[in-house]
Amino acid sequence: MSLPPEILKKVKLLEINTRKLVNSLFAGQYHSAFKGQGMTFAEFREYVAGDDVRAISWPVTARTGKTFIKKFDEERELTLMLVVDISGSLSFGSGEYFKGEIVTHLSALLGFAAAKNNDHVGLLLFTDQVEHYDPPKKGRGHIQRILRDLYYFKPKSQGTRVSVAMDHLQGLLKKRATVFVFSDFQDAAFAQSLRMMSKKHDLVAVVVQDPTEIELPKMGLVDLQDAETGEVMTVDTFSPAFRRAYKEQMKELRAKRERELRQAGVDRVEVVSSDNFVDPLIAYFRQKNGRR
Repeated sequence: MSLPPEILKKVKLLEINTRKLVNSLFAGQYHSAFKGQGMTFAEFREYVAGDDVRAISWPVTARTGKTFIKKFDEERELTLMLVVDISGSLSFGSGEYFKGEIVTHLSALLGFAAAKNNDHVGLLLFTDQVEHYDPPKKGRGHIQRILRDLYYFKPKSQGTRVSVAMDHLQGLLKKRATVFVFSDFQDAAFAQSLRMMSKKHDLVAVVVQDPTEIELPKMGLVDLQDAETGEVMTVDTFSPAFRRAYKEQMKELRAKRERELRQAGVDRVEVVSSDNFVDPLIAYFRQKNGRR
């Protein structure tokens, strides 16, 4: 499938813009944050004080008359899955970037960091249905394809159902993977599906929100459209009563999302589109490395 030149240009620019960050900082944080899929035997070596006695090879020790241990190397090869919400609410933004553009940028950072570590990277796009799936593969070319899909793919639906994506992915991933779920989580119930996924995989929920989803600026009479239902409402943003009601409703929605994420018990990264949206992801990796 041939792609419009503007899409190819966006992909190339995004790769250029993220390359320096990946090379200088992000790849190292990514590399040390997640363990490999297991341990492989490397060699026998003679025991020295401080070694784990559980690693002693008794057959070799008995045969040689000296104490030897088994040395293992960590399998560094990982599978990274980018699970991306492309529902209508992600096509919104009050600043320089839409929420969906921020997700694409963060996906590029993770994807190129994974490619630098020779890991497999896959992509699943979802709304209230599974929209598209790229199986995990290696290489920079595959990351470019994923970015093209993030920029170019047009969803069939506009709603959000996180559990649909999780249920589908459970059937696809046979080995342990690192799964990043990018969404604003404007969904009714998703805690159980995230919790089930996290039992087998390292799962991180990346919550993306816009400042106007916290409090509306004063703009006079404006038309507000629900990105997922298409419903349009004209409101007076100068009205104190409306502003109070809006702020309270947004607070309730955030509290509901917070309850679901807390019940899911998964790692979480909060991204606000008006901030430097890369910093929360880097801070998460630093915190995770500090816990190990």
